[in-house]
Amino acid sequence: MSRSTPLREVHESLGATLTDFAGWLMPLRYGSESAEHNAVRNAAGLFDLSHMGEIHLTGPGAAAALDYALVGHLSALSVGRARYTMLCSEDGGVLDDLIVYRLAEDDFLVVANAANRQLVARELTERARPYDTTVTDRSDEYALIAVQGPRSVEILSGLTDADLAELRYYAAVPGTVAGIRVLIARTGYTGEDGFELFVPPQEAVALWRALSEAGEPHGLRPAGLSARDTLRLEAGMPLYGNELTAERTPFDAGLDRVVRFDKPSDFVGRAALARLKDAPPPRRLAGLVAVGRRVPRHGYSVVLREDGTVVGEVTSGAPSQTLGRPIALAYVDTAVLDDPHASLAVDIRGSREPVDVVDLPFYRRKK
Repeated sequence: MSRSTPLREVHESLGATLTDFAGWLMPLRYGSESAEHNAVRNAAGLFDLSHMGEIHLTGPGAAAALDYALVGHLSALSVGRARYTMLCSEDGGVLDDLIVYRLAEDDFLVVANAANRQLVARELTERARPYDTTVTDRSDEYALIAVQGPRSVEILSGLTDADLAELRYYAAVPGTVAGIRVLIARTGYTGEDGFELFVPPQEAVALWRALSEAGEPHGLRPAGLSARDTLRLEAGMPLYGNELTAERTPFDAGLDRVVRFDKPSDFVGRAALARLKDAPPPRRLAGLVAVGRRVPRHGYSVVLREDGTVVGEVTSGAPSQTLGRPIALAYVDTAVLDDPHASLAVDIRGSREPVDVVDLPFYRRKK
């Protein structure tokens, strides 16, 4: 049976289509997916992310434990800053991608994908055993609401005592929003500026309503999972279970930057990743833009245009509201991607639909 977030009744009152996602009943859309997507690109969108996992590591050994458990250099993180990183297996496969916030010298908040919450908590607990730290899954103590889009600063600034102008990207600060104590993080999954607000579950409805009221004059709309997916796809952001899996390494996904071999400590997966870092992966993640109107979807084969030889597989695909053409992420043979003469297509129900390979991201917001 699917769990409900504290905002379920709010979503139902707004006419949301609810769907099971990672064991949670989540809003898929409230009406028009394209309208929700465009609101985030041009004004702002309001998201319920309360299904995400929140795991704390506290104590004098917390930083060292995270350096060992994750591929990033978390002990180098300043208090109040955040970092995107990954939990990998001994063979280098990605078990989850995470955001880690350093809330205090000895207090870290690890945000995990909903489907992987228990695995992440279990792995962190096991990997942290030799260190003077306590790992606590505190997911039930949080609801998470995001305001994303170019007008998010205007919307939030009228409700908070925090200095948003001083809050950098990938940073977080405690404060109040509409009189409610929250952790304000300048992070997001849409490719736009915006904020993620960690709030006690019992305050989530009041916070959502305050944000909705403040945002209405600015074009704020509630947005569901469908818009969240097309927004992150345009921004070239990977989704666990699609672009990232236990069978893929960070190098396959073009995320070499998250693996920090320069940190002084050992970390789980280091030996395997060190062997792989200088060798091109057999397949790597690429951006595809369709020439026609048919949409490449997850699981479709990427083929050579001339003879249909399979050279890859689509991991995510959708119509792009911003580009006006279908786009996709796909793992494609590295040798093919490096061949300037190769022409690609996606096999859509037996028809080879031409695609162009482009640099990621598909969309980059104006600063």
